[in-house]
Amino acid sequence: MAVDVPGLVAVVVFYLVILVIGIWASRKSKKVEKTCAGNKSEVTIVGGRNISVLVGVFTMTGGLFFAKPMRSKRYVTMLDPFQHRYGNMFTATLLLPALVSDILWVACILAALGGTMSIILGLSSALSIVISAAVSIIYTFLGGLYSVAYTDIIQLCFIFVSMWLCIPFVILSPAVTENSAHLNQTNDNSWTGQLELADAGKWADDMLLLALGGLAYQALYQRILSASSSAQAQVTCFAAAGTVFIMGIPSVIIGAVAASADWNQTAYGLPPPFERGEAGKILPLALQYLTPPWVSVLGIGSVAAAVMSSMDSVLLSSASMFTQNIYKTTLRKQATERELQWVIRVSVLLVGLAGTGLAFGDNSVLAFWLVSSDLLYCVVFPQLICVLHYRYVNTYGAMSGYVVGLLLRGLSGEPVLGIPPVLLYPGWREENGVIRQYFPYRTLAMLSSVICIITVSWLVELGFCHQLIPQSWDLLGVFEEKTDEEEDEEPLPREKKSSILNTKF
Repeated sequence: MAVDVPGLVAVVVFYLVILVIGIWASRKSKKVEKTCAGNKSEVTIVGGRNISVLVGVFTMTGGLFFAKPMRSKRYVTMLDPFQHRYGNMFTATLLLPALVSDILWVACILAALGGTMSIILGLSSALSIVISAAVSIIYTFLGGLYSVAYTDIIQLCFIFVSMWLCIPFVILSPAVTENSAHLNQTNDNSWTGQLELADAGKWADDMLLLALGGLAYQALYQRILSASSSAQAQVTCFAAAGTVFIMGIPSVIIGAVAASADWNQTAYGLPPPFERGEAGKILPLALQYLTPPWVSVLGIGSVAAAVMSSMDSVLLSSASMFTQNIYKTTLRKQATERELQWVIRVSVLLVGLAGTGLAFGDNSVLAFWLVSSDLLYCVVFPQLICVLHYRYVNTYGAMSGYVVGLLLRGLSGEPVLGIPPVLLYPGWREENGVIRQYFPYRTLAMLSSVICIITVSWLVELGFCHQLIPQSWDLLGVFEEKTDEEEDEEPLPREKKSSILNTKF
Protein backbone atom coordinates (compact mmCIF):
# COMPACT_ATOMS: atom_id res chain seq x y z
CA MET A 1 0.00 0.00 0.00
CA ALA A 2 1.37 3.42 -1.02
CA VAL A 3 1.90 6.07 1.63
CA ASP A 4 -0.93 8.61 1.86
CA VAL A 5 1.21 11.77 1.61
CA PRO A 6 -1.50 14.38 2.40
CA GLY A 7 -2.65 12.32 5.37
CA LEU A 8 0.93 11.92 6.56
CA VAL A 9 1.51 15.68 6.33
CA ALA A 10 -1.66 16.34 8.34
CA VAL A 11 -0.57 13.94 11.08
CA VAL A 12 2.92 15.47 11.20
CA VAL A 13 1.40 18.95 11.59
CA PHE A 14 -0.76 17.67 14.44
CA TYR A 15 2.29 16.15 16.14
CA LEU A 16 4.19 19.42 15.80
CA VAL A 17 1.31 21.34 17.36
CA ILE A 18 1.26 18.95 20.33
CA LEU A 19 5.03 19.20 20.69
CA VAL A 20 4.96 23.02 20.64
CA ILE A 21 2.21 23.11 23.28
CA GLY A 22 4.17 20.68 25.42
CA ILE A 23 7.31 22.80 25.20
CA TRP A 24 5.30 25.95 25.99
CA ALA A 25 3.84 24.24 29.05
CA SER A 26 7.32 23.19 30.14
CA ARG A 27 8.36 26.86 30.14
CA LYS A 28 5.33 27.64 32.26
CA SER A 29 6.43 24.88 34.61
CA LYS A 30 9.86 26.50 34.96
CA LYS A 31 8.26 29.82 35.92
CA VAL A 32 6.14 28.09 38.56
CA GLU A 33 9.25 26.38 39.96
CA LYS A 34 10.93 29.76 40.50
CA THR A 35 8.01 31.03 42.58
CA CYS A 36 7.40 27.73 44.38
CA ALA A 37 8.06 27.92 48.12
CA GLY A 38 7.95 24.14 48.61
CA ASN A 39 9.61 21.21 46.89
CA LYS A 40 10.27 21.96 43.24
CA SER A 41 9.96 18.29 42.34
CA GLU A 42 6.27 18.54 43.27
CA VAL A 43 5.80 21.00 40.42
CA THR A 44 6.88 18.26 38.03
CA ILE A 45 4.83 15.53 39.72
CA VAL A 46 1.61 17.31 40.74
CA GLY A 47 1.89 20.68 39.00
CA GLY A 48 2.49 22.55 42.24
CA ARG A 49 -1.10 21.62 43.20
CA ASN A 50 -2.30 24.39 40.93
CA ILE A 51 -4.14 22.54 38.14
CA SER A 52 -7.60 24.02 37.56
CA VAL A 53 -10.87 22.07 37.30
CA LEU A 54 -11.12 22.63 33.54
CA VAL A 55 -7.65 21.24 32.91
CA GLY A 56 -8.21 18.39 35.36
CA VAL A 57 -11.49 17.29 33.74
CA PHE A 58 -9.64 16.71 30.49
CA THR A 59 -7.01 14.57 32.16
CA MET A 60 -8.56 12.05 34.59
CA THR A 61 -11.58 10.01 35.64
CA GLY A 62 -13.07 8.42 38.75
CA GLY A 63 -12.15 8.66 42.41
CA LEU A 64 -15.43 9.01 44.34
CA PHE A 65 -14.09 7.55 47.59
CA PHE A 66 -10.41 8.32 47.11
CA ALA A 67 -10.09 11.96 46.05
CA LYS A 68 -10.72 13.59 49.43
CA PRO A 69 -8.55 11.37 51.68
CA MET A 70 -5.66 11.46 49.21
CA ARG A 71 -5.74 15.20 48.55
CA SER A 72 -6.53 16.33 52.12
CA LYS A 73 -3.31 14.75 53.42
CA ARG A 74 -1.31 16.37 50.61
CA TYR A 75 0.24 13.17 49.33
CA VAL A 76 2.43 13.35 46.22
CA THR A 77 1.89 9.85 44.78
CA MET A 78 -0.49 6.93 45.21
CA LEU A 79 2.16 5.05 47.20
CA ASP A 80 2.71 7.75 49.85
CA PRO A 81 0.03 6.46 52.26
CA PHE A 82 1.59 2.98 52.09
CA GLN A 83 5.03 4.36 52.79
CA HIS A 84 3.89 6.35 55.79
CA ARG A 85 1.93 3.41 57.23
CA TYR A 86 4.00 0.35 56.29
CA GLY A 87 7.49 1.59 55.44
CA ASN A 88 9.75 1.38 52.41
CA MET A 89 10.08 -2.36 51.93
CA PHE A 90 6.40 -3.20 51.50
CA THR A 91 5.88 -0.09 49.35
CA ALA A 92 8.49 -1.39 46.91
CA THR A 93 6.47 -4.60 46.46
CA LEU A 94 3.44 -2.51 45.46
CA LEU A 95 5.49 -0.45 43.02
CA LEU A 96 6.52 -3.51 41.03
CA PRO A 97 3.07 -4.49 39.60
CA ALA A 98 2.22 -0.82 39.02
CA LEU A 99 5.46 -0.20 37.13
CA VAL A 100 5.15 -3.35 35.01
CA SER A 101 1.54 -2.52 34.16
CA ASP A 102 2.52 1.00 33.07
CA ILE A 103 5.31 -0.21 30.79
CA LEU A 104 3.11 -2.85 29.18
CA TRP A 105 0.32 -0.31 28.72
CA VAL A 106 2.70 1.97 26.83
CA ALA A 107 3.65 -0.95 24.61
CA CYS A 108 0.00 -1.87 23.93
CA ILE A 109 -1.20 1.57 22.93
CA LEU A 110 1.85 2.22 20.76
CA ALA A 111 1.36 -1.12 19.00
CA ALA A 112 -2.30 -0.26 18.42
CA LEU A 113 -1.34 3.11 16.95
CA GLY A 114 1.24 1.51 14.68
CA GLY A 115 -1.36 -0.91 13.32
CA THR A 116 -3.88 1.88 12.77
CA MET A 117 -1.45 4.11 10.88
CA SER A 118 -0.29 1.24 8.70
CA ILE A 119 -3.92 0.59 7.66
CA ILE A 120 -4.96 4.19 6.96
CA LEU A 121 -1.74 5.94 5.92
CA GLY A 122 0.22 2.99 4.58
CA LEU A 123 3.02 4.07 6.91
CA SER A 124 5.41 1.62 8.49
CA SER A 125 4.13 0.49 11.87
CA ALA A 126 7.62 0.72 13.38
CA LEU A 127 8.10 4.30 12.16
CA SER A 128 4.70 5.32 13.55
CA ILE A 129 5.58 3.86 16.94
CA VAL A 130 8.98 5.59 17.09
CA ILE A 131 7.67 9.03 16.09
CA SER A 132 4.69 8.94 18.46
CA ALA A 133 6.81 7.73 21.37
CA ALA A 134 9.48 10.37 20.71
CA VAL A 135 6.95 13.23 20.77
CA SER A 136 5.36 12.04 24.03
CA ILE A 137 8.71 11.41 25.72
CA ILE A 138 10.13 14.80 24.73
CA TYR A 139 7.39 17.03 26.12
CA THR A 140 6.88 14.88 29.23
CA PHE A 141 10.64 14.94 29.81
CA LEU A 142 10.72 18.72 29.57
CA GLY A 143 7.60 19.83 31.41
CA GLY A 144 6.28 17.12 33.70
CA LEU A 145 2.62 17.39 34.68
CA TYR A 146 2.18 20.85 33.19
CA SER A 147 3.07 19.56 29.72
CA VAL A 148 0.95 16.44 30.20
CA ALA A 149 -2.10 18.40 31.36
CA TYR A 150 -2.05 21.13 28.73
CA THR A 151 -1.39 18.79 25.81
CA ASP A 152 -4.21 16.58 27.09
CA ILE A 153 -6.64 19.44 26.56
CA ILE A 154 -5.76 19.71 22.87
CA GLN A 155 -5.59 15.95 22.40
CA LEU A 156 -8.93 15.13 23.99
CA CYS A 157 -10.73 18.04 22.34
CA PHE A 158 -9.41 16.82 19.01
CA ILE A 159 -10.54 13.27 19.77
CA PHE A 160 -14.06 14.46 20.63
CA VAL A 161 -14.50 16.70 17.59
CA SER A 162 -12.89 14.44 14.99
CA MET A 163 -14.69 11.26 16.09
CA TRP A 164 -18.09 12.96 16.02
CA LEU A 165 -17.28 14.38 12.57
CA CYS A 166 -16.55 10.86 11.33
CA ILE A 167 -19.94 9.46 12.38
CA PRO A 168 -22.15 11.04 9.64
CA PHE A 169 -19.79 9.82 6.92
CA VAL A 170 -19.71 6.30 8.35
CA ILE A 171 -23.51 6.15 8.62
CA LEU A 172 -24.08 7.58 5.13
CA SER A 173 -21.57 5.25 3.46
CA PRO A 174 -23.03 3.39 0.42
CA ALA A 175 -21.98 0.13 2.07
CA VAL A 176 -24.28 0.76 5.04
CA THR A 177 -27.96 0.12 4.22
CA GLU A 178 -30.98 -1.45 5.88
CA ASN A 179 -30.51 -4.53 3.74
CA SER A 180 -26.88 -4.94 4.76
CA ALA A 181 -27.80 -4.59 8.43
CA HIS A 182 -30.57 -7.19 8.11
CA LEU A 183 -28.24 -9.54 6.21
CA ASN A 184 -25.54 -9.30 8.90
CA GLN A 185 -27.98 -9.96 11.72
CA THR A 186 -29.46 -13.06 10.05
CA ASN A 187 -26.07 -14.43 9.04
CA ASP A 188 -24.64 -17.33 11.04
CA ASN A 189 -21.59 -15.16 11.71
CA SER A 190 -23.59 -12.23 13.11
CA TRP A 191 -21.52 -9.79 15.16
CA THR A 192 -24.36 -9.46 17.65
CA GLY A 193 -23.93 -11.82 20.58
CA GLN A 194 -26.27 -12.78 23.39
CA LEU A 195 -26.18 -12.17 27.12
CA GLU A 196 -26.85 -15.45 28.89
CA LEU A 197 -27.70 -15.66 32.58
CA ALA A 198 -24.99 -18.30 32.97
CA ASP A 199 -22.44 -15.69 31.85
CA ALA A 200 -23.56 -13.06 34.37
CA GLY A 201 -20.64 -13.78 36.72
CA LYS A 202 -18.05 -13.22 34.02
CA TRP A 203 -19.67 -10.00 32.81
CA ALA A 204 -19.95 -8.67 36.37
CA ASP A 205 -16.30 -9.54 36.99
CA ASP A 206 -15.17 -7.75 33.83
CA MET A 207 -17.30 -4.71 34.64
CA LEU A 208 -15.91 -4.38 38.17
CA LEU A 209 -12.37 -4.88 36.89
CA LEU A 210 -12.80 -2.02 34.42
CA ALA A 211 -14.69 0.22 36.83
CA LEU A 212 -12.56 -0.25 39.93
CA GLY A 213 -9.23 -1.49 38.60
CA GLY A 214 -8.41 1.97 37.26
CA LEU A 215 -8.46 3.34 40.80
CA ALA A 216 -5.14 1.58 41.39
CA TYR A 217 -3.30 3.64 38.76
CA GLN A 218 -1.00 6.50 39.74
CA ALA A 219 -2.11 8.48 36.66
CA LEU A 220 -5.48 9.05 38.36
CA TYR A 221 -3.94 10.35 41.57
CA GLN A 222 -1.61 12.73 39.78
CA ARG A 223 -4.69 14.68 38.73
CA ILE A 224 -6.37 14.39 42.12
CA LEU A 225 -3.23 15.49 43.97
CA SER A 226 -2.56 18.35 41.55
CA ALA A 227 -5.85 20.04 42.47
CA SER A 228 -5.69 23.09 44.75
CA SER A 229 -8.15 21.58 47.25
CA SER A 230 -10.06 18.41 48.10
CA ALA A 231 -13.26 19.99 46.84
CA GLN A 232 -11.69 20.75 43.49
CA ALA A 233 -10.34 17.20 43.26
CA GLN A 234 -13.83 15.78 43.81
CA VAL A 235 -15.50 18.20 41.39
CA THR A 236 -12.94 17.22 38.78
CA CYS A 237 -13.71 13.54 39.29
CA PHE A 238 -17.47 13.97 38.95
CA ALA A 239 -17.16 16.16 35.85
CA ALA A 240 -14.67 13.78 34.24
CA ALA A 241 -17.01 10.81 34.74
CA GLY A 242 -19.68 12.42 32.56
CA THR A 243 -17.11 13.54 30.01
CA VAL A 244 -15.76 10.02 29.60
CA PHE A 245 -19.26 8.65 28.96
CA ILE A 246 -19.91 11.24 26.25
CA MET A 247 -16.54 10.67 24.59
CA GLY A 248 -17.16 6.93 24.41
CA ILE A 249 -20.34 7.27 22.35
CA PRO A 250 -18.69 7.80 18.91
CA SER A 251 -16.66 4.59 19.18
CA VAL A 252 -19.79 2.60 20.01
CA ILE A 253 -21.68 4.07 17.06
CA ILE A 254 -18.84 3.44 14.61
CA GLY A 255 -18.53 -0.15 15.81
CA ALA A 256 -22.27 -0.77 15.46
CA VAL A 257 -22.40 0.74 11.97
CA ALA A 258 -19.34 -1.23 10.85
CA ALA A 259 -21.01 -4.42 12.06
CA SER A 260 -24.00 -3.60 9.83
CA ALA A 261 -21.99 -2.73 6.70
CA ASP A 262 -21.86 -4.76 3.51
CA TRP A 263 -18.09 -5.06 3.19
CA ASN A 264 -18.45 -6.57 -0.27
CA GLN A 265 -19.31 -3.06 -1.51
CA THR A 266 -15.98 -1.72 -0.28
CA ALA A 267 -12.41 -2.25 -1.44
CA TYR A 268 -11.95 -4.47 1.62
CA GLY A 269 -14.22 -7.13 0.11
CA LEU A 270 -15.28 -10.43 1.61
CA PRO A 271 -15.04 -12.13 4.01
CA PRO A 272 -15.80 -9.29 6.48
CA PRO A 273 -13.37 -8.33 9.26
CA PHE A 274 -15.12 -10.51 11.84
CA GLU A 275 -14.55 -13.67 9.82
CA ARG A 276 -10.95 -12.70 9.09
CA GLY A 277 -10.24 -12.31 12.80
CA GLU A 278 -9.73 -8.56 12.42
CA ALA A 279 -12.66 -7.38 14.53
CA GLY A 280 -10.14 -5.74 16.88
CA LYS A 281 -9.09 -3.43 14.03
CA ILE A 282 -12.63 -2.35 13.22
CA LEU A 283 -12.07 1.35 13.97
CA PRO A 284 -9.25 1.93 11.46
CA LEU A 285 -10.95 -0.38 8.93
CA ALA A 286 -14.22 1.55 9.21
CA LEU A 287 -12.42 4.87 8.84
CA GLN A 288 -10.42 3.61 5.87
CA TYR A 289 -13.19 1.93 3.86
CA LEU A 290 -16.41 3.66 4.96
CA THR A 291 -15.32 7.32 4.93
CA PRO A 292 -13.61 9.74 2.48
CA PRO A 293 -9.79 9.96 2.75
CA TRP A 294 -9.75 13.32 4.54
CA VAL A 295 -12.17 12.03 7.16
CA SER A 296 -10.06 8.95 7.79
CA VAL A 297 -7.08 11.24 8.39
CA LEU A 298 -9.09 13.01 11.09
CA GLY A 299 -9.80 9.62 12.58
CA ILE A 300 -6.17 8.59 12.65
CA GLY A 301 -5.37 11.91 14.28
CA SER A 302 -7.86 11.15 17.03
CA VAL A 303 -6.27 7.73 17.61
CA ALA A 304 -2.80 9.29 17.74
CA ALA A 305 -4.07 11.92 20.19
CA ALA A 306 -5.57 9.22 22.41
CA VAL A 307 -2.30 7.28 22.41
CA MET A 308 -0.15 10.28 23.31
CA SER A 309 -2.66 11.40 25.96
CA SER A 310 -2.39 7.99 27.65
CA MET A 311 1.32 7.54 27.13
CA ASP A 312 2.46 10.83 28.64
CA SER A 313 0.38 10.21 31.77
CA VAL A 314 1.83 6.73 32.21
CA LEU A 315 5.40 7.93 31.70
CA LEU A 316 5.08 10.57 34.39
CA SER A 317 3.19 8.15 36.63
CA SER A 318 5.97 5.57 36.77
CA ALA A 319 8.69 8.20 37.02
CA SER A 320 6.91 9.93 39.92
CA MET A 321 6.45 6.77 41.96
CA PHE A 322 10.04 5.64 41.50
CA THR A 323 11.47 9.06 42.34
CA GLN A 324 9.23 9.87 45.28
CA ASN A 325 8.85 6.45 46.88
CA ILE A 326 12.09 4.63 46.04
CA TYR A 327 14.89 7.03 45.12
CA LYS A 328 14.06 9.85 47.55
CA THR A 329 13.17 7.70 50.56
CA THR A 330 15.49 4.71 50.15
CA LEU A 331 18.31 5.18 47.68
CA ARG A 332 19.21 8.85 48.19
CA LYS A 333 17.57 10.38 51.24
CA GLN A 334 19.72 13.51 50.96
CA ALA A 335 19.00 14.12 47.28
CA THR A 336 18.55 17.75 46.27
CA GLU A 337 15.46 19.00 44.46
CA ARG A 338 17.42 19.48 41.26
CA GLU A 339 18.69 15.91 41.49
CA LEU A 340 15.14 14.61 41.97
CA GLN A 341 13.94 16.50 38.92
CA TRP A 342 16.61 14.88 36.81
CA VAL A 343 15.75 11.46 38.24
CA ILE A 344 12.16 12.03 37.11
CA ARG A 345 13.32 12.96 33.62
CA VAL A 346 15.65 9.97 33.31
CA SER A 347 12.88 7.68 34.58
CA VAL A 348 10.47 9.09 31.97
CA LEU A 349 13.04 8.33 29.30
CA LEU A 350 13.72 4.79 30.51
CA VAL A 351 10.05 3.84 30.90
CA GLY A 352 9.31 5.29 27.47
CA LEU A 353 12.13 3.37 25.84
CA ALA A 354 11.12 0.14 27.58
CA GLY A 355 7.49 0.46 26.45
CA THR A 356 8.52 1.43 22.94
CA GLY A 357 10.81 -1.58 22.67
CA LEU A 358 8.07 -3.95 23.76
CA ALA A 359 5.65 -2.39 21.26
CA PHE A 360 7.58 -4.09 18.45
CA GLY A 361 6.75 -7.49 19.93
CA ASP A 362 3.79 -9.73 19.17
CA ASN A 363 0.35 -9.91 20.75
CA SER A 364 1.80 -11.45 23.91
CA VAL A 365 2.42 -7.91 25.17
CA LEU A 366 -1.34 -7.34 25.31
CA ALA A 367 -1.79 -10.60 27.18
CA PHE A 368 0.77 -9.63 29.79
CA TRP A 369 -0.81 -6.20 30.21
CA LEU A 370 -4.22 -7.78 30.81
CA VAL A 371 -2.71 -9.96 33.51
CA SER A 372 -0.89 -7.03 35.11
CA SER A 373 -4.22 -5.15 35.22
CA ASP A 374 -5.67 -8.12 37.08
CA LEU A 375 -2.85 -7.86 39.60
CA LEU A 376 -3.58 -4.20 40.25
CA TYR A 377 -7.25 -5.00 40.82
CA CYS A 378 -6.69 -8.09 42.97
CA VAL A 379 -3.60 -6.95 44.89
CA VAL A 380 -3.05 -3.16 44.85
CA PHE A 381 -6.68 -1.97 44.88
CA PRO A 382 -7.63 -3.78 48.14
CA GLN A 383 -4.47 -2.41 49.76
CA LEU A 384 -5.50 1.09 48.72
CA ILE A 385 -8.99 0.69 50.18
CA CYS A 386 -7.64 -0.43 53.53
CA VAL A 387 -4.79 2.05 53.91
CA LEU A 388 -7.10 5.00 53.22
CA HIS A 389 -10.29 3.92 54.98
CA TYR A 390 -9.17 1.63 57.85
CA ARG A 391 -6.88 3.35 60.28
CA TYR A 392 -5.86 0.29 62.27
CA VAL A 393 -4.54 -1.93 59.47
CA ASN A 394 -0.88 -2.79 59.87
CA THR A 395 2.01 -4.31 57.95
CA TYR A 396 1.17 -7.88 59.00
CA GLY A 397 -2.35 -7.57 57.64
CA ALA A 398 -1.14 -5.84 54.47
CA MET A 399 1.39 -8.58 53.75
CA SER A 400 -1.19 -11.29 54.37
CA GLY A 401 -3.71 -9.61 52.07
CA TYR A 402 -1.06 -9.20 49.39
CA VAL A 403 -0.26 -12.92 49.48
CA VAL A 404 -3.93 -13.98 49.55
CA GLY A 405 -4.91 -11.76 46.61
CA LEU A 406 -1.90 -12.86 44.57
CA LEU A 407 -2.39 -16.54 45.42
CA LEU A 408 -6.10 -16.66 44.63
CA ARG A 409 -5.59 -14.86 41.34
CA GLY A 410 -2.73 -17.15 40.33
CA LEU A 411 -4.55 -20.35 41.25
CA SER A 412 -7.57 -19.27 39.17
CA GLY A 413 -5.53 -19.74 35.98
CA GLU A 414 -5.16 -17.54 32.91
CA PRO A 415 -6.19 -18.88 29.47
CA VAL A 416 -4.45 -16.00 27.67
CA LEU A 417 -1.09 -17.16 29.00
CA GLY A 418 -1.96 -20.84 28.84
CA ILE A 419 -1.93 -21.27 32.64
CA PRO A 420 -4.46 -23.93 33.72
CA PRO A 421 -6.56 -23.22 36.83
CA VAL A 422 -5.97 -25.09 40.06
CA LEU A 423 -9.13 -23.72 41.67
CA LEU A 424 -12.29 -24.50 39.70
CA TYR A 425 -15.18 -22.22 40.61
CA PRO A 426 -18.87 -22.95 39.97
CA GLY A 427 -19.88 -22.55 36.32
CA TRP A 428 -16.49 -23.31 34.77
CA ARG A 429 -16.47 -24.67 31.23
CA GLU A 430 -14.05 -26.38 28.93
CA GLU A 431 -14.00 -24.73 25.50
CA ASN A 432 -11.73 -26.11 22.78
CA GLY A 433 -9.65 -27.89 25.39
CA VAL A 434 -9.22 -24.72 27.52
CA ILE A 435 -10.88 -24.32 30.92
CA ARG A 436 -12.55 -20.93 31.36
CA GLN A 437 -13.92 -19.52 34.59
CA TYR A 438 -17.37 -17.88 34.48
CA PHE A 439 -17.42 -17.14 38.20
CA PRO A 440 -16.28 -13.61 39.27
CA TYR A 441 -12.96 -14.99 40.50
CA ARG A 442 -11.06 -11.70 40.21
CA THR A 443 -13.56 -9.92 42.43
CA LEU A 444 -13.47 -12.83 44.87
CA ALA A 445 -9.67 -12.49 45.09
CA MET A 446 -10.00 -8.73 45.63
CA LEU A 447 -12.63 -9.07 48.38
CA SER A 448 -10.70 -11.90 50.03
CA SER A 449 -7.63 -9.68 50.12
CA VAL A 450 -9.60 -6.84 51.79
CA ILE A 451 -11.07 -9.19 54.39
CA CYS A 452 -7.67 -10.75 55.08
CA ILE A 453 -5.97 -7.36 55.56
CA ILE A 454 -8.59 -6.19 58.07
CA THR A 455 -8.91 -9.49 59.92
CA VAL A 456 -5.21 -10.25 60.28
CA SER A 457 -4.45 -6.65 61.29
CA TRP A 458 -7.13 -6.80 64.00
CA LEU A 459 -6.05 -10.20 65.31
CA VAL A 460 -2.36 -9.30 65.40
CA GLU A 461 -3.00 -6.00 67.14
CA LEU A 462 -5.29 -7.73 69.63
CA GLY A 463 -2.61 -10.32 70.32
CA PHE A 464 0.20 -7.83 70.93
CA CYS A 465 -1.85 -5.25 72.82
CA HIS A 466 -3.22 -7.84 75.24
CA GLN A 467 0.16 -9.56 75.47
CA LEU A 468 -1.23 -12.77 74.03
CA ILE A 469 1.74 -12.72 71.63
CA PRO A 470 5.24 -12.06 73.03
CA GLN A 471 6.65 -8.66 72.08
CA SER A 472 9.78 -10.43 70.82
CA TRP A 473 7.70 -11.91 67.99
CA ASP A 474 7.10 -8.47 66.51
CA LEU A 475 9.74 -9.05 63.84
CA LEU A 476 8.71 -6.01 61.79
CA GLY A 477 8.74 -3.69 64.79
CA VAL A 478 5.20 -2.55 64.08
CA PHE A 479 4.04 -2.28 67.68
CA GLU A 480 7.34 -1.19 69.15
CA GLU A 481 7.08 1.93 67.03
CA LYS A 482 3.35 2.36 67.47
CA THR A 483 3.68 5.70 69.23
CA ASP A 484 5.97 7.11 66.54
CA GLU A 485 3.65 5.90 63.79
CA GLU A 486 0.64 7.54 65.40
CA GLU A 487 2.54 10.80 65.40
CA ASP A 488 3.42 10.28 61.77
CA GLU A 489 -0.10 9.25 60.77
CA GLU A 490 -0.46 12.61 59.05
CA PRO A 491 3.09 13.24 57.83
CA LEU A 492 2.12 16.22 55.76
CA PRO A 493 0.02 19.17 56.93
CA ARG A 494 -3.63 18.98 56.06
CA GLU A 495 -5.07 21.71 53.89
CA LYS A 496 -6.88 24.44 55.74
CA LYS A 497 -10.65 24.26 55.87
CA SER A 498 -10.90 27.57 54.05
CA SER A 499 -9.15 26.07 51.02
CA ILE A 500 -12.43 24.43 50.03
CA LEU A 501 -13.43 27.86 48.79
CA ASN A 502 -10.36 28.14 46.56
CA THR A 503 -11.65 25.87 43.81
CA LYS A 504 -10.70 27.34 40.44
CA PHE A 505 -12.38 26.72 37.13
